[in-house]
Amino acid sequence: MHHKSLCGERPNGEKRLVLITTLIAFALGISLSACSRKAGSVTGQTGDSLTHIKAKGEIIIATEGNRSPWAYHDDKGKLTGFDVEIAQKVAKKLGVKARFVESEWDGILAGVDSGMFDIAFNGIEVTADRMKDYSFSIPYAYLHTAIITHQSENDITSFKDLNGRITANSKSSNYAKLAESFGAKVRTIDTFEDAILLVIQGKVDATLNAEASFYDYMKSHPDTQIKITALYPESSNVAAVIRKTDNSERLVTEVNQALTLMLSNSEISRISEKYFGSDLSME
Repeated sequence: MHHKSLCGERPNGEKRLVLITTLIAFALGISLSACSRKAGSVTGQTGDSLTHIKAKGEIIIATEGNRSPWAYHDDKGKLTGFDVEIAQKVAKKLGVKARFVESEWDGILAGVDSGMFDIAFNGIEVTADRMKDYSFSIPYAYLHTAIITHQSENDITSFKDLNGRITANSKSSNYAKLAESFGAKVRTIDTFEDAILLVIQGKVDATLNAEASFYDYMKSHPDTQIKITALYPESSNVAAVIRKTDNSERLVTEVNQALTLMLSNSEISRISEKYFGSDLSME
C-alpha cells in the first residue's frame, strides 16, 4: 500500500518537491526532532507553526502519491485524489498555497515529526499509539472493515460466520488479525487485487478489507462477481497528521475549522463520492 518519488516538474510547470528516501527522513527525525520540538522546526523557525506557514505563504503537505484514489497521478501526470483535493481546499481556507511532497509511507510520519512536512494527508488512521506522538485533526473520513465474498456466497452474513472459513489478507495486517479473532484461517497475499482474485476463483471464502477499497475496485471492475456481506460495527477514523509541539495548537485549530466547514457544507461528501463512489465522511 505504500511507496515512491522522484523530483520533476508537474505538467503545469509548478515544481513538485519529492522525497528523498525513507532513510533520510528517519535520520532527520532521529537527529533533529529533539531540537525541532524546542525551536519549532528543523529550519530553525520561531513562533507558532501557523504563523510560520502563513509567513512563507505555503503549507508543505506529505502524501504517498501512488495510492489511488487517495493520492495518485492521473493520465497526464497530475497529482490528484481524495486527500489531494481536501488538502488543497484546507490550504486555500488557510490562505496559503498547497505544496505537496511525495514520500514512501515509512517516511511520512518521520518527516512530520522532524518538521520536514507541516502536515500529512494520506488516509492515515488515528490510533492510540500515534496519538502519543502526533497531533491529529478532526476525522474527515471513516473506514469500515468489510467482509467481501463471491456473489454466490450466502452463508457468511456476519463476522461470527468466519469461524472455520479461509480468508485472504496481508500477513500481520489488522484485517488478518481480525479474521483470525473470529476463527478464520488466513491465506497470506500481497495486494487487494490478489485477494479478490482468490475470492473469485473460489480458493478462499472471503477477504476482509476497507469498504472504501471495495467501492473503488468496483468502479473500475463493475462486472466482478463479489459483494459485501457484513461491516464491522466499529470504524477507523482518518485524519490529517500534524507535528505535536508546544506551538502547533493554532495550526490544528485552523485546520479543524476548515475541515468542519467542508463537512458541514458537504464538500468532503462530494469529493468522496467522486473518488470512491460512496460517502466516507459519514461515520
